[in-house]
Amino acid sequence: MTTTTLINPADETVIGTIEHTTLEQVDEAIARATLAQVGWAALAPADRAAALRRFAAAVDGAIDSLAALEVTNSGHPIGQARWEAGHVRDVLNYYAAAPERMLGQQIPVAGGINVTFLEPIGVVGIIVPWNFPMTIASWGFAPALAAGNAVVLKPAEWTPLTAIRLGELALQAGLPAGLFQVLPGTGSVVGERFVTHPGVGKIVFTGSTKVGKHVMAGCSEQVKAVTLELGGKSANVVFADSDLEKAAATAPYSVFENAGQDCCARSRILVQRSVFDRFLELLEPAVKAVKVGQPGDADTEMGPLVSRTHFDSVAAYVPDDASVAFRGSAPAGPGFWFPPTVLLPASDTDRTVTDEIFGPVVTVQAFDDEADAIRMANASQYGLSGSVWTRDLGRALRVSRGIAAGNLSVNSNSSVRYSTPFGGFKQSGLGRELGPDAAEAFTETKNVFISTVD
Repeated sequence: MTTTTLINPADETVIGTIEHTTLEQVDEAIARATLAQVGWAALAPADRAAALRRFAAAVDGAIDSLAALEVTNSGHPIGQARWEAGHVRDVLNYYAAAPERMLGQQIPVAGGINVTFLEPIGVVGIIVPWNFPMTIASWGFAPALAAGNAVVLKPAEWTPLTAIRLGELALQAGLPAGLFQVLPGTGSVVGERFVTHPGVGKIVFTGSTKVGKHVMAGCSEQVKAVTLELGGKSANVVFADSDLEKAAATAPYSVFENAGQDCCARSRILVQRSVFDRFLELLEPAVKAVKVGQPGDADTEMGPLVSRTHFDSVAAYVPDDASVAFRGSAPAGPGFWFPPTVLLPASDTDRTVTDEIFGPVVTVQAFDDEADAIRMANASQYGLSGSVWTRDLGRALRVSRGIAAGNLSVNSNSSVRYSTPFGGFKQSGLGRELGPDAAEAFTETKNVFISTVD
């Protein structure tokens, strides 16, 4: 039996071993899911809604234990981890309202009545990354279950513990056996089988653009539905007329939250040239004030990176030369600690500007005017999120419309709300998660014409 040894990223101690799901076990799980889905879809919408609310209540009762698992397994600060567990509860409650509100249409036609039905796809395979193991899982399984589907979920190899616990809580809440199964293991076995198995009707994948392209290609072989949430290299655009103090004070938390391991991270700060020097003066103390420390401490704002492998990847991007403007502090170790780091890249083509580093590293560059800001913001293969800072409402709208990204904030760095759509442009993904229409993305529209002609 193949296993993964789980390491606490804050102190490098072994916290457990997880057995991988075999190919045969994946096929057996999909067979169970197929059977469970039939009964689940046949339930009255109100009964499905009630079951999801029970699931949400079970999560609510396990907030502290879920948070403790995320602290130990992922290195998330305890305050953040509690918020994440509460977010899972809230997402479940939000989509518990969907079964009774998923309406078809009656379309006027000649010679009869035409109606549409939203039918569940069947079995949905969800592949979850390691950076936000609980929350991103819930963005897939909550609307999928609400729409009448069964779910097989593969957590990331490094961070499977909270997903496994959520699977247990689903059973505890009374969801049918086989309806929501968590299958830890490798992408090459479990994830690949989700993609190739004819009994899985849709894939939801969150991860790198490179792997997302592979998933999409595999789904195309069976014309299988797919939602992809991929990489990001988002811009934080600061105009001279903005509240410069607020923009600088909040900028660290737009990129260093979760140690920069966030596809929405505003890892490129673009500042209008006339206030560039002043912004850097304000940014430095804000960066150095970020509290990096043990995830279990209540006042910690940033924890360690997730693994030694990922630490080495991030470190390879940070040169020991004049491009480093300043750094914050971090514990010496053991643990995969990396200080918040601000770079002044030499050019727009520097790889620190173009690549998704996925760590607590941000570049700062100057722009001249609106057109220049939009050009620089769009000079990326990605288009996931971003921020625009200005007191001019017209400029805010012009620049927001001009930036090719799926999620933008004005005078804020907030990207994600479960009640609003989330997804990217360009190589940041395909399709949308969250928001009022997400459950419909897990259905097929069936059209039925009923003749009234004698």
